[in-house]
Amino acid sequence: MARIISIDYGQKRTGIAVTDNLKMIANGLTTVETKNLEQWLKEYFAKEEVDTIVVGMPKQTNGEDSENMKRITPFVNRLKKLYPEKTIEMYDERFTSVLAHQAMLDSGISRKARQNKGLVDQISATIILQDYMNSKGF
Repeated sequence: MARIISIDYGQKRTGIAVTDNLKMIANGLTTVETKNLEQWLKEYFAKEEVDTIVVGMPKQTNGEDSENMKRITPFVNRLKKLYPEKTIEMYDERFTSVLAHQAMLDSGISRKARQNKGLVDQISATIILQDYMNSKGF
């Protein structure tokens, strides 16, 4: 069975999470430098079967697009051209960074580890994926 991958796209770093083969559990996978993201995805898709790509859609609290959307929209359009066989969906990612920081606090991760922005991005991608899965009834 194919996996679902989620992408928390950032200007410098991108957090990535993925489901298990049964699409039951969302797990943080890695953080990739955004400039290397498309190559990383190509290599990952060559090894793993993925049928859905969920990209975090950053919105401001008032519902307007955030500044990062001007980078995300062209990225999503490239994905659609490169992988027409995959479902590509955008999913509201408001507050995922806040939730990621809270999850890190609740888990007892050290202060130094909580300052690892890559870990925050990875946890944010996991939250996006879990919320997406919940919304789709997985």
